[in-house]
Amino acid sequence: MNIHNIGVSALIGGHGPDRYSDGVEVPGNVRWLYASGTPGIKLDGTVPKTIEEQADLAWKHILATLESAGMGVADIVKVNQYLIHAEDKSAYIQVRGRYLGDVSPAPAGMFSVVTELIYPEILVELEVIAAKA
Repeated sequence: MNIHNIGVSALIGGHGPDRYSDGVEVPGNVRWLYASGTPGIKLDGTVPKTIEEQADLAWKHILATLESAGMGVADIVKVNQYLIHAEDKSAYIQVRGRYLGDVSPAPAGMFSVVTELIYPEILVELEVIAAKA
């Protein structure tokens, strides 16, 4: 992967657990994985109460999806992140940092606060795009 940083990501989230790249270029002859929106819901259908628990579970689901394709976090090209409450951003970023903090190159990303997700009790949802040669 080739990184194309023009300086915007460094101004917004270019350091620590919230870092990301402005652009990620993927060369040809790769396999692509597009993970659906993935909330922090347990496989028995219950939803944890806190943003930390939900974020941790959502990232574990993402890792399981990547693993099922023979991929890992280093293969993530882009992460889209959706939160219901802006005040949960800091707690979410701390959890994300445990999964993506040392990944190099950092994937491209989008972070949004939205009014609603699929169920009212869901606080966070993730999507990733990954590529592997």
